Amino acid sequence: MAGRSPRSVSIQAGVAVGLLTLLAVGGALRANGIQGQWWLPPITALVVGGLCYLLVFRQLGMYIQDRVRIIYKTIRRLKGSSNQINLDMDNDIVEQVNRDVMSWAESQIDEITHLRETDTFRQEFIGNLAHELKTPIFNIQGFILTLLEGGMEDPEINRKFLLKAAKNVERMSGLLEDLDVITKMEAANLDIELLPFDLLDIISETIESLEPKAKRNDIDLRLKKGMDGSSVMVKGDAAKLVQVLTNLVVNSINYGNAGGHTEIRYYDAEDSILVEVADSGIGIKEEDLPRVFERFYRVDKSRSRHAGGSGLGLAIVKHIVESHGQTINVRSTYGEGSTFSFTLEKASS
Repeated sequence: MAGRSPRSVSIQAGVAVGLLTLLAVGGALRANGIQGQWWLPPITALVVGGLCYLLVFRQLGMYIQDRVRIIYKTIRRLKGSSNQINLDMDNDIVEQVNRDVMSWAESQIDEITHLRETDTFRQEFIGNLAHELKTPIFNIQGFILTLLEGGMEDPEINRKFLLKAAKNVERMSGLLEDLDVITKMEAANLDIELLPFDLLDIISETIESLEPKAKRNDIDLRLKKGMDGSSVMVKGDAAKLVQVLTNLVVNSINYGNAGGHTEIRYYDAEDSILVEVADSGIGIKEEDLPRVFERFYRVDKSRSRHAGGSGLGLAIVKHIVESHGQTINVRSTYGEGSTFSFTLEKASS
């Protein structure tokens, strides 16, 4: 593309005018019979050609700068930049401008795409949140109306509906707490304190706290040791990792089948410990697997809502695990069960 640069065009113009001058001066000397001045035509051609080159190069450069400056002013204004325009007159100006404009256009397209995705996410989030809050609010409203319409006179009905209202308030409270946690995580405001602790302690704590819930759902909650030793020392935030295990186990119980099991297990993985929560529940369809960690996403909406889930449990799990510099994975066979796995760094001995 060098042949189209302002400098190359000016050189071509200078050479062409120089050749014409050479022919004209030489022809004039021959026509007038002037001899002995052979040097005059080439010198004149060189001077005229050089002047033509300089004139064309200057005027062409000014013309292009004036026209291109308008484009760059618009781009700089939209980008909020005050950089000077630097055009290389030895290269194809059109190509330079086209490249810069295309680069700017691509950045604008990326920004517009990001804004659209953000707006879509915002709309989905607000819609999901409204949907999650609507059910318990309507339930509470119904319970209160029932009491106001005469139910308060019957102590049994009074207590029954107040307990139901309290349960729905608890559900809303849990949702807002989960929402607060995940908002802090996404804003990078969650304090993670990485300290050595015994993994078996938080596994025992999780099993002990959730065993009554598992029994009510006829789920066998158990531990499977994948390595020897009375302790398994890892590095992390024990309180946050209790929440990870709790959310995973609660999720497996909510989606479990009566008579099934939920199993917490761990294995030695060289510099880390692999932790798994496996169940024999309903499983997850392959098309749902990429979305299980999204906020408010549910595989079985009716089942998890009935169990009081907020739809944020797995999203919180993902954020906590990633804040430890680790990743969480899921594998599942629909109709047979699911296994969630993540790693924790071993504590140095």
